[in-house]
Amino acid sequence: MTLYLNLAELLGTRIEQGLYRPGDRLPSVRSLSQEHGVSLSTVQQAYRHLEDMGLASPRPKSGYFVPLGRQMPALPQISRAAQRPVEVSQWDHVLELISSSPQHDMLQLGRGRPDISGPTLKPLLRNLSRQARRQDPDVLTYGGIRGDIRLREQIARLMLDSGCQLEAEDLVVTTGCHEALSAAVRAICQPGDIVAVDSPSFHGVMQALKGFGMKALELPTDPLTGINLDALEMALEQWPIKAIQLTPNCNNPLGYIMPDVNKRALVALAQRFDVAIIEDDVYADLAYSYPRPRSIKSFDEDGRVLFCSSFSKTLAPGLRVGWIAPGRYLEQVVHMKYLGTGSTAQLPQLAIAEYLKDGHYEPHLRRMRAQYLRSRDLMVDWVSRYFPAGTRVSRPQGSFMLWVEMPQGFDSLKLNRALLPHKIQIAPGSIFSAAGKYRNCIRLNYAEPPSEVIESAVRQIGATIAELIEEADLQHTQGLGQWR
Repeated sequence: MTLYLNLAELLGTRIEQGLYRPGDRLPSVRSLSQEHGVSLSTVQQAYRHLEDMGLASPRPKSGYFVPLGRQMPALPQISRAAQRPVEVSQWDHVLELISSSPQHDMLQLGRGRPDISGPTLKPLLRNLSRQARRQDPDVLTYGGIRGDIRLREQIARLMLDSGCQLEAEDLVVTTGCHEALSAAVRAICQPGDIVAVDSPSFHGVMQALKGFGMKALELPTDPLTGINLDALEMALEQWPIKAIQLTPNCNNPLGYIMPDVNKRALVALAQRFDVAIIEDDVYADLAYSYPRPRSIKSFDEDGRVLFCSSFSKTLAPGLRVGWIAPGRYLEQVVHMKYLGTGSTAQLPQLAIAEYLKDGHYEPHLRRMRAQYLRSRDLMVDWVSRYFPAGTRVSRPQGSFMLWVEMPQGFDSLKLNRALLPHKIQIAPGSIFSAAGKYRNCIRLNYAEPPSEVIESAVRQIGATIAELIEEADLQHTQGLGQWR
């Protein structure tokens, strides 16, 4: 990401979090230039970008101010602490979401898919084609259980950006991040064990726990900073928790980045209670700020953090190539990998290794971060404009997912069904909870470049929400009338 966009994102986040309120004067061009070590023209570009976004307004000879009329929707409410661990439900609704095949006439705003239409993926497509044309026998073999050494070497270099200094031998290539997470859970836990999770949480992990006969303990989670560490400490004192699973960077679905001080404190808690941490880092390379946030793994001193990621969100989901850095649990994870898929397909591994080696990955990330940031701002604006008053919206600090909260009692499952005739699909919030909470919430994908089609779909979603709320209010009023 260019310097001015990085600076604009930093200032924009401070405005959205309320550090600068409507009417407040923003830092001067000169002071920002000195503070961040950038040119005056870079700061001016950043302010022009904020002006275009409606976040800053210039006043002659006075500088830039937060517009008085600037109003951001409220953040989603902090989730409440669970009273006890529960068995995971919601499989039918998850299956409904993931079973829908791509259709040209269906706008799928519920799936966690990146945009794969950009020109920066063309070198990867050429690599795939070139590997196939070479007729190299390596492409048709099983390959090693831990993955191709060339790819693991490139991933080890890539992980330096997250603060980790690892060797290729510390890594295991997996069939996507989903297998990495599943192998991590099975390497540590047994049926009946308890896993503490952020809440809302990725439905894939929830269903892995369900499939392995484990229970989830949902932790209160702040939409800007992540899990409540005090609540986690109390849970660790009360329950025999075997592992902590969370997505600390560009969280799915809330989009937050956990502060480094919280990450360090989390590792200290895990050491004190001797539990493992399963870190899902799959979206972190898409953080809007630069450098990308540090991983929890980078604070790990005794190998208790199992770091899981993949190229499914940064490049393309169809590649099905991920990895895990399992620390002290390496042997157990390799065993679980063998029980799962065995080795991962060679062709995409070799194509990605070449793509990374040739330096195509960083330019691609820069392009996608900038696109997703612009799309986020537009999606938040559309939701604010077309959804009913009182709608709460997350502030994603990376990736391409928005969490939207309607009033208590709203039914997002009913909304999803009502949108089908309009050829629109959303992700109902209940699938992001072990116990089916967040039924009044939805997750929206804003990965595709903004278009009139997407704006029209958001308008239709908002109109349908209003209709369902009005219908529910009418039924409630009629029900009260019957008792008079």
